[in-house]
Amino acid sequence: MTFSIPPLDQLPDPAIALHATAADWRSAIRAVAAALTASGCSEPSYGDRMIALVEEYGPYIVIAPGLAMAHARPGPDVTAPGIVVVTLAEPVTFGHAYNDPVSVILGLAATEADQHVAAVASLANLFNDESLIPALAAATSRDEVRRLLGAAHPQSGEDS
Repeated sequence: MTFSIPPLDQLPDPAIALHATAADWRSAIRAVAAALTASGCSEPSYGDRMIALVEEYGPYIVIAPGLAMAHARPGPDVTAPGIVVVTLAEPVTFGHAYNDPVSVILGLAATEADQHVAAVASLANLFNDESLIPALAAATSRDEVRRLLGAAHPQSGEDS
């Protein structure tokens, strides 16, 4: 089974959290977990698993300057594949040597082992345009986030 990136310009409101307050990277990941739960993709315990991976492997989820992609392996606490976007009111440090601080976090939930690999690769391509991360961080509405992601991800629809 494959996991294709959903039309990002059609993300539901619960999948986009703007200017979340986070004291540290763990709080930031908890904000991502809350958005995934609100979107119907996971149970709250998924956030604990995402945090545990960073504690075990370090800040590998910080994939570009200002951008992290929080995720964990499929498990019983993932109820549906999905993606969320969380922007932070104030950037947080994950401990990455080059890409801190982080102001935008994508959350990824996968129900099949191979889904997250394809999704990560596809999402990473979105951010070849370095102006996208600060534009997302500055977005003031969910519609603006959807517009920015739709423009960066043309296969998400022709109306973008």
